[in-house]
Amino acid sequence: MIIVFGSINMDLVARVPRIARPGETVLSRRADSFFGGKGANQAVAAARISRGGPVRVAMAGAVGNDPFGTACLKNLEENGIDVEAIRIAEDPTGCAFITVDGTGENAITVANGANMALRSTDLSDSLLSKATVLVLQMEVSPTDSLDVATRARRFGAKVVWNFAPVPPVKERSVMAQLLQATDVLVVNEHEALAIAEIVGEPVGNDYLRAATILTHEFGPTSIVTAGARGAYAIAADGTQIHAAVHPIIPVDTTGAGDTFVGVLANSLAEGLATGPGMERACAAASLSCLTAGAQAGMPHRDALERHLAQT
Repeated sequence: MIIVFGSINMDLVARVPRIARPGETVLSRRADSFFGGKGANQAVAAARISRGGPVRVAMAGAVGNDPFGTACLKNLEENGIDVEAIRIAEDPTGCAFITVDGTGENAITVANGANMALRSTDLSDSLLSKATVLVLQMEVSPTDSLDVATRARRFGAKVVWNFAPVPPVKERSVMAQLLQATDVLVVNEHEALAIAEIVGEPVGNDYLRAATILTHEFGPTSIVTAGARGAYAIAADGTQIHAAVHPIIPVDTTGAGDTFVGVLANSLAEGLATGPGMERACAAASLSCLTAGAQAGMPHRDALERHLAQT
C-alpha cells in the first residue's frame, strides 16, 4: 500500500503579456484551473500506475469545505485514491495563484489554507505496516510530517521523502532528524546542494557529492533527479546508480518531478529494486512532459508499459 501525506491545492493560472510590477494591474484573457499540490500530484501519479496492479493508494491531507475542496476530492477519487484520511478543515482549500508571461517566466503566490490543518493524527496506525510505502513532501507541517515518518518506520514502513521545497530550517540538528527518518530521499540538483549546505557540507555545484554526503552521514538512499540527465542514486553501501531518460520535446515540465516520486513509490511498493524503479520513474516523468498541466500528462499503467516495451 502507498500512503501519501501531503498537500492538496487548486492552481489558478493566468497568461499575461508581462508580470505585474508592484501596484500595477495587468489583464489576462482567461484564468485556467488545474488540480495541484505536490502531495495530490504524487498520489495521482502513483495511483495511475498502480491501477491494474497489486498496490492501492491512499492519501492523508486537508481541504476546505468549499467548491475547490469538493472538486479536489472528486478528482482524487476518480483517480482511484482512497480519500478517507482527508480532513475537511475550516480554512479554505489551498490555492496557488500563478501568472505566466510570454517568455515562460512566472510569478507564484501560494495560499496554504487547509493544508496547514493537516495533523499526523489524521493518519491512522491501522494503515501502517511493513507493506506500506509512505510518501512525504515539504508543503505541509514539517513537524507533523516528521512525526508520521517516525511512527511509520516503527511499523516497518518504507519512508520516501521528497524534500521539496527545501525544508525551512537552518540548524544541522533539525535537518539531521528529517534525514534520519527517511529511507529514500528524493531531491533535484538544487535541493541536494541546499540541504548539503544546511548540514555544513557545502560542495559547490557537485550534487552527486552532496547526495553521497547525505547518504553517508544520515543513512537514506539519496536520489537526485537531474532533468534530461536522468536520475542518480547513492545507496548506503556507496553504490551509484544511474537511470537515463530518452530524449523528448517537452510541452510542459510541470509535475515531472512529482510523477517521478509517485511512480518510484509504486515501484518500491511492488517490490522492484531501486535501479529498475528509477528507470520506470524516469520514463513516466518523460511521458508527463508531453501534455500541459501537472496531472494531465501523468501516464496510466498501460501507457507506461507500452512505452517501456518500445525503449
